[in-house]
Amino acid sequence: MAAYHLGPLAQPVRAILFDKTPATNWSLGWHQDRTIAVRARADVPGYGPWSTKQGIQHVEPPFKITEAMMTLRLHLDDTLTDNAPLLIAPGSHRLGRIPADAIADTVARYGTLACLADAGDVWSYATPTLHASGAAQGERRRRVLQVDYAATALPEPLVWLGL
Repeated sequence: MAAYHLGPLAQPVRAILFDKTPATNWSLGWHQDRTIAVRARADVPGYGPWSTKQGIQHVEPPFKITEAMMTLRLHLDDTLTDNAPLLIAPGSHRLGRIPADAIADTVARYGTLACLADAGDVWSYATPTLHASGAAQGERRRRVLQVDYAATALPEPLVWLGL
């Protein structure tokens, strides 16, 4: 799927397992994914700010890197309206980097789509798509394996974290 959209150089560059249960439940406001995971920190013009998430170095690259990426989400459980499906603003990925103070207006203009799924379904979307997730209302588990893909190399000495 990633190679079809990004070309034969597509490679997984980060994977995250989301596991919402009644005991581990959260919500996440509207945002664009703007950071990438790399093997080590290196000062490269245009890359920053830096952050560390679960011991992994992340950096905000120039937006052209993010807009050339795609995200696949493999649903390990059914994702229905009561267990916090991913919400997206369809078409928002075409707008470039959206300032934080313009997100609410953008979501209002583009609307919201709930990404419902059966276990085993895969959703794909352009990585810079505006998205959010509410807290689950039901008692069911919602596990999703998210894998980000890119087909572009980073400037040396930066290297994608990979899987």
